[in-house]
Amino acid sequence: MNESLLSGGNVIVQGITGSHGAFHTRAMVAAGTNIVAGTSPGKAGQDIDGIPVYNSIADIQADMRVDTTVIFVPAAHAKGAIIEAINAQVPLIVCITEGIPIHDMLQIKQRLKKSGSRLIGPNCPGILMPGKTKLGIIPANLSLPGTVGIVSRSGTLTYEAMASLTQRGIGQKYVIGIGGDPINGTSFTDCLELFQNDPDVDRIILIGEIGGTAEYDAADYIATHVTKPVYAYITGHYAPEGVQLGHAGAILHTLHESANAKTAYLQSSGAHTATNLVSLIDFVN
Repeated sequence: MNESLLSGGNVIVQGITGSHGAFHTRAMVAAGTNIVAGTSPGKAGQDIDGIPVYNSIADIQADMRVDTTVIFVPAAHAKGAIIEAINAQVPLIVCITEGIPIHDMLQIKQRLKKSGSRLIGPNCPGILMPGKTKLGIIPANLSLPGTVGIVSRSGTLTYEAMASLTQRGIGQKYVIGIGGDPINGTSFTDCLELFQNDPDVDRIILIGEIGGTAEYDAADYIATHVTKPVYAYITGHYAPEGVQLGHAGAILHTLHESANAKTAYLQSSGAHTATNLVSLIDFVN
């Protein structure tokens, strides 16, 4: 993964005529994203503020190159939308949709392994490169161009961290929400590698959650590959075992998946850790 992949290029929106798709298409355009077309089966020939609507990605590709797709298709049809993008060899797929069944994501993961496409999400806010492009629903007005890289499993905490940095005059180069579902595309370590290799990034913020082991993989990568300062916060320090908090990925099955255990492991791996977001931003400042 590199900066050019995330910069958008020719962007399309799958599900562009739906209420969410149309609303966020307008917000992405306002943030500088180059949206060239959208899809909505059976609605070819329509347009959204002058952006042409096609029946399929293949139809769009007959007229122009497609570098990125942002998906706002309902969960029941999201698998088909993602696989359509994979089959069309779209380099970057950003899926905002939440509630995609796990068995659908298992099949999608297998298809991704055999493809050249990268998936961000699902159940994520997407990507924002402040002052450059917005791929998803992250509010650009809370951002400030700069040198911090943010990667997060939590949508709302992504916004809070970004806004808190901006209020202090600390800008961001990348704001990436990878989503909190048990099975997703791009991981913490993928983003950490991007941040580590980008000379324009000087500090990294990682926001994790209870449930799963992704934060342990991130901590191991930090210990062995990351030389830049990493500031980490795991939400859910008071979460009870076995209770779902927020979405399917945030379930505390064992103490190993708790915020305290993950925080301790990240700290032992060299990250600066905090037990609340305000303290974390104080460290960055």
